[in-house]
Amino acid sequence: METRHLRYFVAVAEERHFGRAAQRLHMAQPPLSQQIKQLEEQLGTALFERTTRKVELTPAGELLLERGRRILQDLEELESDVAQVGAGAAGVLRIGLSGSATYRLLPTLVQKARRELPGLRLSVHGEMLTPDMVGDLEEGRLDVAVLRPPVDSPDVELAFLEQDRLVAALPADSPWAERAQLDLAELAGEPFVGYPAQSVVTRIFREACHREGFTPRVVQEAAETSTLLALVAAGMGLALVPMATRGFAFQGIVFRPVRNAPPVDLAVAWRRGGGTPLVRRFVALFDTVAAPRTEPARVVPPEPDRAPQPPAVVRTASTLAPLKESAHED
Repeated sequence: METRHLRYFVAVAEERHFGRAAQRLHMAQPPLSQQIKQLEEQLGTALFERTTRKVELTPAGELLLERGRRILQDLEELESDVAQVGAGAAGVLRIGLSGSATYRLLPTLVQKARRELPGLRLSVHGEMLTPDMVGDLEEGRLDVAVLRPPVDSPDVELAFLEQDRLVAALPADSPWAERAQLDLAELAGEPFVGYPAQSVVTRIFREACHREGFTPRVVQEAAETSTLLALVAAGMGLALVPMATRGFAFQGIVFRPVRNAPPVDLAVAWRRGGGTPLVRRFVALFDTVAAPRTEPARVVPPEPDRAPQPPAVVRTASTLAPLKESAHED
């Protein structure tokens, strides 16, 4: 399978229309149809169900679309990373962060990396769920992740960073907002908005509710913390979120401590056997950016600094943007 065939297929699969896909690819429709036909012949299976009115994916097409998007994204990131290192970067690290860590730790971490690891490029993927980050670490799609334990993978190593507690996020006009503190058992029957079921925070929250004798009534899920809080502000329900989330400047929300609320941990993780010198030096930075710990962290010791490199930049999953030089900042 050639890369061009995969790009053609993804365009048709996303557009569900050969004509629109051809326009998107800046090519004529007949050659595009011929390329898709060649791909199907090569794979020995139909990828589309074609009628005079619509184009739909077959089960084989659905699988190719899911994996094909990932392959094309990896290729784009690889091209960019190689170009950046070739232009003088000390290295590129792909880092994933959970929701609250994205907003609380990332600014301090970036400032520290700019001073301690000049020339490093960070490919930052924020607002990720722990199971997704673990899978990406195992598959080599991430180098480092800041996630919520526990992690059930022999291929991932962890260093404990800090412990947080769940607090209640409430609409400002909720009767519960008049209380200084809440009991978890009192919230039985209330509508909740929460992270998806596979989230570690959701699992800890549900287990705590079960210990209090009830099953929470979750009316809406959201993977991003910002979206979750927007739903709370809209009055859809209340949420139990890590205490660090209180740093969000969100109108229409108040936070209240909850008795019997369980703790949630935060850890930095990397692939076992994938601890390159650059990964070890980067992981060591977390020793100074995390909140006070309740137990010692197993942070990999940093290696001696190398010669000064060009100023660091931080790259999101899709863009690369330079930061200001920080050689003389405190």
